Order: sequence, then structure tokens, then C-alpha cells
Amino acid sequence: MAAAAASSSMAAATVLIPRIPTRTSIARCTTLPYLPPRLSTPSFPTSLKSFSESRKSSLLQTRASSSEESSTVDASELFTDLKEKWDAVENKSTVLLYGGGAIVAIWLSSILVGAVNSVPLLPKILELVGLGYTGWFVYRYLLFKSSRKELATDIEAIKKKISGTE
Repeated sequence: MAAAAASSSMAAATVLIPRIPTRTSIARCTTLPYLPPRLSTPSFPTSLKSFSESRKSSLLQTRASSSEESSTVDASELFTDLKEKWDAVENKSTVLLYGGGAIVAIWLSSILVGAVNSVPLLPKILELVGLGYTGWFVYRYLLFKSSRKELATDIEAIKKKISGTE
């Protein structure tokens, strides 16, 4: 009887002790399930694999042969060239002013684009406007041969205006 009472008190003691979760049980709950083992068979047919390998080797051979013809640019030549061009500039303050103005303009435009992009519906409307204008441009200048010639003459006239040869 004493043995039965002792075993019942031990059973009650084990029931009353709360179970504290261990780290392994927590990690087991939050980890991703295991993936099935990878198959050892190749996913592509061997003929396709050999074709892709032969194509890669031909690309490497082409690159090797073309690299012999191209000349390498020396960094010291580049810096001396830039120094000569900078020394040839007469009004350096104007160049620095225009360069600084360009950097400030890019910075301000990025702020403006960010502000427009934060408005919920406006970016989608502007996207539709851009798609509409692209469709109109293709119809007006690129679809027909006569309009492509007109576009080419307009571009040449603009080039002459910019270069000052008009």
C-alpha cells in the first residue's frame, strides 16, 4: 500500500510539473519543411546539354579572337587626355557652374518624381498618358514610309540647328 501511494504521488508530481518548451521545439515549429531529395538524372537531354556546351565554347572562342583586335585603354592616357581638355577650357567657372546646376536639377527632379509617385492614382494616369502618346507617335511617324521620311528630315534639321551648320 505504501508503494502504491508513493507511485500515485510520483504520478501526481509529474502531472503537476509544467513543461517548459525547449529551443529545439520552438525552432522545429518555425523552420521550413524539408525539400525532397534532388534527382540524380539530368533535367535536360544530353544532346541539348552538349549543344549548349559547344555554343558556350564557340562564344568563348569568339571573344578570345575579338579581344586580340581591340586595343586596351590606358588609365594614364585617359587622365592626360582629360587634363589637356580641361586646360583648353577658357572659362572654367562657367563649366563648374553648369555642372553644379545640372547636379542640382537632377536632385530636384528626383524629389519631384518621388512626390508625384507618392500620390496614389497619379502614376497610373501618367503611365496611361505615356502609353497614349507612344501610340500616337508610332501611328504618326513610324507606321508609314512617307511619315518615316518626314521624321528623318525633321531630325536632320534639328541636328543642323544644334551644330550651327544651318
